[in-house]
Amino acid sequence: MQATIKWVDGVMFVGESGSGHAVVMDGSPDHGGRNMGPRPMEMILLGLGGCSSFDVVQILQKGRNDIVNCVTEIAAERVDAVPSVFSKIHLHFIVSGKGLKESVVERAVKLSAEKYCSASIMLGKAGVEITHDFEVIEI
Repeated sequence: MQATIKWVDGVMFVGESGSGHAVVMDGSPDHGGRNMGPRPMEMILLGLGGCSSFDVVQILQKGRNDIVNCVTEIAAERVDAVPSVFSKIHLHFIVSGKGLKESVVERAVKLSAEKYCSASIMLGKAGVEITHDFEVIEI
């Protein structure tokens, strides 16, 4: 994998992935930014959420479950020091579908957390306390 980060001005940067997709990252005005994009640390949460959600949806689909939607809400805490790394991250999966069993969704979340989600496993090995829970909504 490769990526390129290009400085625009102030604390605004454009990141381009090796697959050719771009995203603007910026800081808040009190840090010299113009608030034109997510903060770099927010991008880490988005990547973690995307990685985990990707796994959960794929696991459920491969199990031929009738999944209609998956929303992942993420809450994180950072240490009050420099560097201000994440200390805790919680992922809450809201999975909607027809006839979904809680045990099946629980298994998908657990497999993502413990076996498949590279971002979650990497952050956990770096000392971030990562927790997960879920709810199932019958459609």
